[in-house]
Amino acid sequence: MIPVEFQNLIAFLDIFAAVSFAATGALVASRKGLDILGFMWLGVLTGVGGGTVRDLVLDAPVFWVVNSQYLTICLITASIVYFAAPRIESRYTLVLWFDALGLAFVTVAGTAKALDYEVGALVAIIMGVTTASVGGIIRDLIGHEPSIVLKQEIYVTAAALGASTYVLVEGWNLDWLHPALAGFFVTFIVRALAMTFNWSLPGYQRPASK
Repeated sequence: MIPVEFQNLIAFLDIFAAVSFAATGALVASRKGLDILGFMWLGVLTGVGGGTVRDLVLDAPVFWVVNSQYLTICLITASIVYFAAPRIESRYTLVLWFDALGLAFVTVAGTAKALDYEVGALVAIIMGVTTASVGGIIRDLIGHEPSIVLKQEIYVTAAALGASTYVLVEGWNLDWLHPALAGFFVTFIVRALAMTFNWSLPGYQRPASK
């Protein structure tokens, strides 16, 4: 069972991640020239999409249904981006760094919640990756943007490594803080290095036809 203090930390991480992901969703809306409702729609879908799929798969109460403040935060974030889009667009690199933080936060939160539901290690890792990436996948699909899954940049890979680290360290029976910090830093550092040095994984090369 997750300690109360860790539950409170996860709630905070989910809020921070919802803000950062909602901002990236709203920025897609700005590039598509949508109205404010379009900003809100993409902001909400991106902000809560991954956690929604996680909770449905785990047969857990959907977090934003239990606590609607997540929806409110996404709507407020999207509205702010609507009025400040030109300024934010010029600082898109900064937004990407916030997105990297959000990625690390929700990877830890999703993996921890899955383990709390006593699923196996592999399922917990998948739930961590799902929480971190599905919102972005929905955003890109609806916004007709190249999907993060189909890009070679290291994004989902960072979440997978972070979730795996969390599960590994958690198995050492240390207190909750150690796996949380380990999972967070692995996810964030891998994503940060990938953004800084333009790292990507090699794509599949089809063999030449004979």
